[in-house]
Amino acid sequence: MNTGIPAIVFIAVLGLLGAGLYALLISRHLIKVVVALQILVKGAMLGLVLAGRASGQIETGQALALTVIVADTIVAVVGLALAVQIRRHFNTLDITKLTTLRR
Repeated sequence: MNTGIPAIVFIAVLGLLGAGLYALLISRHLIKVVVALQILVKGAMLGLVLAGRASGQIETGQALALTVIVADTIVAVVGLALAVQIRRHFNTLDITKLTTLRR
């Protein structure tokens, strides 16, 4: 069985997306949610590079991946800053215990 690089990368994309989605659905801790989102985005970014390679426009895929890295970093920083403020104010990072935010 001769498995090429694109097939291995495709399996990695599916693995990262699956692991990130599973962690996102299971976790109730804010920092773990941010990490799960990071895993999901890394899978999508790898998929963009793979799609660029498959279409013959690898530079476009890499440029999109670089844009995703920048946006992902901003989301992670804002999410972690929000988690720190929630921890200071409510003394917990458990999502289910943050019922006072509904008002």
